[in-house]
Amino acid sequence: MAAAGQFRFLNLIKPMMCVLPEVQSPDRRIPFKEKILWTSISLFVFLVCCQIPLYGIMTSKSADPFYWMRVILASNRGTLMELGISPVITSGMVMQ
Repeated sequence: MAAAGQFRFLNLIKPMMCVLPEVQSPDRRIPFKEKILWTSISLFVFLVCCQIPLYGIMTSKSADPFYWMRVILASNRGTLMELGISPVITSGMVMQ
C-alpha cells in the first residue's frame, strides 16, 4: 500500500514536459473591468453570429433534432453559429 502512495501522475509525464507548450504568466495584473469588457465583446459577437443567416440555406418547417440546443445557445436554424468551429480552423490554416 505504501508503494501506491508514492506513485504520482506528474512523475509519469515529466520526461515529456520539455515538448509540451506552456502559457506564460501575464506581465501585468489584468483589471476586472478589462476582463468584463472583453467578455462582453465576445458575448456580443457570439449573439450576433447566432442571428446572421447563411446565404443559400433554405429554412424548412420540418422537425428540428437540435431544437433544445438552439434554445440553450440562443441560436436560430441556418445561422453562422450552426457551422461550428470548422470555419475558424479552416481560416487559421489558410492564414498560416
